[in-house]
Amino acid sequence: MNYYISDIHLDHKNVLKYDNRPFADCDIMFKALVHNWNSTVKPDDDVYILGDLTWKNSSGLDFLQQIAGRKYLILGNHDKPTADMMKCFEWVKDYAVIRDGETDVVLFHYPIASWYNQFHGSVHLYGHVHGNFDHTAYLRYLDVCDELGIPHECYNVGCMMPYMDYTPRTLAEIRQFCGLMTT
Repeated sequence: MNYYISDIHLDHKNVLKYDNRPFADCDIMFKALVHNWNSTVKPDDDVYILGDLTWKNSSGLDFLQQIAGRKYLILGNHDKPTADMMKCFEWVKDYAVIRDGETDVVLFHYPIASWYNQFHGSVHLYGHVHGNFDHTAYLRYLDVCDELGIPHECYNVGCMMPYMDYTPRTLAEIRQFCGLMTT
């Protein structure tokens, strides 16, 4: 099973307030993320982290050693993994296209306007924008795509998004939560 998540921001105190995260401190958030992750992900599952795993590498290594699954990292603007952290990943890339069932999935930390096979059913997953003004601007761009008939199935998989709830999610879950489940 493939799972996706972004913008975990371990040990980033300001993100608690910035995202209005429901945790009193970073330690509580860390424990909740490990619990949610391991309650969902099995050892043979693949989890794609779309950037900004941690603010401090020491907590990143501790987190990676506690969570289940095969892990892949798409680098975000805050990611500077150590050699020990790199050993916890199957691969680390800036950008990737993977296959999830019958769907091509374009993985990038940032929302992009045009992506591989966009007109042929591929899905773009991203993070970075945290539901702030950048996210609002991107959503307006998607409205323009609607007006012009440009296909654009894409989702923000930031852990703070209501449908993510600080838990890695499958593509089917993301689509269902966003009201776009395909059968």
